[in-house]
Order: sequence, then structure tokens, then C-alpha cells
Amino acid sequence: MLNISCLLEDSARRYPTKSAYVFMDTDLNFAQVNGAANQVANGLVAKGIKPGDKVALSCFNLPYFPIIYFGILKVGGVVVPLSVLLKSDEITYHLTDSGAKAYFCFIGTEDLPMGKMGKAGFDATPTCDQFYMIMPQPEMPSAIEGAETLGSLMAGQSHVFESHASGADDTALIIYTSGTTGRPKGAELTHSNIFCNTVLSANLLSSSPKDTQLIVLPLFHIFAMVVLMTQGLYKGVRSILLPRFDAEAVFGLLQKHEVTIFAGVPTMYWGLNHYNEPKFDYDQISKNLRIAVSGGASLPLQVMEDFEKRFNVPIIEGYGMSEGSPVVTFNHLEQGRKPGSIGTPVWGVEVKIVDEHGDEVPPGDRGELLYRGHNVMKGYYNKPEANAETLKGGWLHSGDIAMKDEDGFYYIVDRTKDMIIRGGLNVYPREVEEVMIKHEAVSLVAVIGIPDGKMGEEIKAFVVRNEGESVTADELRDWTKSKIADYKYPRVIEFLDALPMSATGKILKKELRE
Repeated sequence: MLNISCLLEDSARRYPTKSAYVFMDTDLNFAQVNGAANQVANGLVAKGIKPGDKVALSCFNLPYFPIIYFGILKVGGVVVPLSVLLKSDEITYHLTDSGAKAYFCFIGTEDLPMGKMGKAGFDATPTCDQFYMIMPQPEMPSAIEGAETLGSLMAGQSHVFESHASGADDTALIIYTSGTTGRPKGAELTHSNIFCNTVLSANLLSSSPKDTQLIVLPLFHIFAMVVLMTQGLYKGVRSILLPRFDAEAVFGLLQKHEVTIFAGVPTMYWGLNHYNEPKFDYDQISKNLRIAVSGGASLPLQVMEDFEKRFNVPIIEGYGMSEGSPVVTFNHLEQGRKPGSIGTPVWGVEVKIVDEHGDEVPPGDRGELLYRGHNVMKGYYNKPEANAETLKGGWLHSGDIAMKDEDGFYYIVDRTKDMIIRGGLNVYPREVEEVMIKHEAVSLVAVIGIPDGKMGEEIKAFVVRNEGESVTADELRDWTKSKIADYKYPRVIEFLDALPMSATGKILKKELRE
């Protein structure tokens, strides 16, 4: 048996009074979090939720997220985490596709009315029986008439619960991929998948009960969920929760709580690099920080170098995906790291690069990244055709173009679907972006392919200028042309005030193409 709720239960036994989660003025210890999760579990059992039932969860980075998450797991249920940005029709799709029996949804804010969206999505899903509104305070009545609340589910329930004896290969999560091509698919991850990735994440971070980590990456995303949340519970780490990235808020919490571990996506590091108000003691923040982690997308070298120079802390970059639970490769501090690379395979995982015929390519050549090991998902939930395409011969086909150097370090070149074929020649957007971001006037850049009658595809760059800079499209095009092969430079440049981003801070090239 292996139910990953043991991660919380073990820390509640070892560190009952130690601070587990801090959100604003709320500070909950491990015993309190476990007791509240037990109340959720008892409430769900009373409502008829059984082992194997799917339960969806939409929630900001609040202590409610781990409490509900582990409450579902304790009863043997399957957690279906949903993005807080989903609209009602999208929620209906996810609830229907996953077969969710119950749905917990935070009330949200005026700017992001999650509760209204969630209730509307639930009402349009006849297969989902139970809806629970998560209110800011448990005792608050529901903001929507007739809807039960998390508080009412927990009221009067015992703080003690005997967790279901789940099998290692039982499904723990159905986590939806971003759906950049077609509708999102739910990756089924087992208790074993999550447990193994939790342990190796703790080893990568060398975390201990002495650490304090800041979680600003959204908990509904697999990166924060495993590399931070479950890893932190496993090692007794104190976690500071922040629902939305804001550079000023991040620096305030880094300083106030003497944070030692920070994890973010590239756009967050970019945002921190560009914030320099004198209200914070950056030297002290730098002294406290022990390690920084980047994932979710490729970290531009310039952004990495600027951050490391300013804060004197290493950023270890890795690679993962929902289907890989999530970590596949990482730069390991004890083995040395290579800036710009995604490191080497993590414990128990094999990686290879293959050509279009499935044959492994030599170091230095590009191909699709494949991997196998304890981290590979069961498969996409109820998607046999997608599974046949993605899981072949025991290897998961990532759809990412990568290369391996002579020392065994891997590099992501681009997504297969993002590659531009201009006049029969392959152009990798990331290579162009890495060049353009070095221009002193360029703050952020995203490169895509656009249809072209003559060349098939033409190269277009969307650029955010640095504040106060006034470079023109012609000047930037000529500068880029001088730094890169003629067939690679962007013929079209469009300046924007900001680039569209997902809830996890990824640049949404899909929207730029529309």
C-alpha cells in the first residue's frame, strides 16, 4: 500500500507544533493541517465519496488547498486540480471529462469570480453531484444561495481519520495538460509517481526542516504541487503562500520570513530582475536564499545571469511535464551544472533523443526527447488514441526537441509544434529569442511562425521594450540579422506593452498566433 497522504501524516507526528503553512496572518502547524484534512475526509465519507471517486479542486495558494487535497486522498479519492482561470464552459468540460463526483471551488475575487464560474460550470454538469464553496473564513455562509460550503462539510467532523490503504499504482491525481493542441487531456498519476518525484525533489533541493520556501507558483500546477508542496510536507519545510506573483510582494515575503528556497518560472525571474525599489534589504534577502529553482519553460541565459549576479544564489534549472509527475531531468548541484541546460536525468529515469524514425541520435544532434521510469503517467484518462501516440514501446514521447552534449547534459531546443519551417529550413524560436533578448532595449521577446505564401512560414517576433528605450523594428531587425544566420532573423517585429501569460507564468504563444 502507498497513500501519499502519509507525507502529511508523518510530518504531523514528527513536527506537530512546527509551522507548516503561512498565509498573511494565518500560521498553521503540521498537526492543525492534518487534523483539518481529516475533517474533510470524514465529511466526504459522510457524503458518500468512496475510494476511486474523482473530486475536483479550484483554489488559490491558500492553506485550504493542501487541506482539501489531502482530505480527498485520505478517503482514497482522486484529486482533479483545476486552473483558477477556467471559465464556466471549461469547468464543465473538465468535470465531465474526469467524471468528478464532487467539486470544491474558492469564492474568488471581484476581478476573478471563481465561485460564480465554478457554480455555473457545476450546474451544467449532470454527472457531478456535490458542490462546495470555499469561503475566506470557514464559518462564513455561502456567497451563492443554496450552495454548501467547505465549512459546513467540516463542521462537527472528527479530527481523526484512518486513511484508505491505497495501492502504489492506484491513481492519485488527474492533472490536465495545458491543451495547446486541442482540448486538455487528463494525465493519470499514481501514488507511486508522486511519492518518487517528491523524494527526488527533496534530494535535488537538499531540503530540511530548517528551510522556509515561498510558494508563488500556483498549487494547482504539477510543478508547485510536487516540487514544493509535497516535497515540503515530506521534509517538514515551512511554506509561505502567495496567491499571485507580484515582485514587490515576493521581496516583502522573502525578507520578512527569511526564505531559503525560491522556485519560479522564467517570467518571475525576469520580473524580480526588473524590480529594484530601495524599500528592501536585498543583501539580507540574498544571504538568506540558499537555492533557486526554475522550470515550466526554458530560462533565457541573460535572465539567469542577471539574477545570479544580483543575488549570488544558483538557479538550478530542470525539465518536466505533467505526464512525468513532473520532474524528468535536473541540474544536480553535487554533479555540477551547466547554465542553459536542463541537466541530467533524475534518479530512476532514462532519457534518450531520437530522430523521426525512432533511432537514437549522437551527441550534438537534435531530435525528440523520450523518457521512461517511475515518473511516467498511467496514461491520459479515457484517451486510448492519445496514449497510443504518446506512450510507445515503454517510452513517453515528449514532443520536445532536445539535444545532448558530450558530457551527458540535455538542452531543450524547442517544442516540436513551435518549430518554424521557413523555406524548407528549420528555425527554432528559442534560439532567436536568446539572441534578441541580449539587445539592451529588449525586455521580453516571443518568436512564432506566421503563414507566408512564398516561404511557407515567416518569422515574427513580439517584443516588450525596456522602460525608456525606443528601438525601432528596423533597428532591431538589422541588429538581430547581424547576430544570426540570414534565414533565422525575424522579418516581422511587433511591439507590445506585455505578452500574454498563463496562470503559471508561461508565455502563451497560442494567443499570439490568433
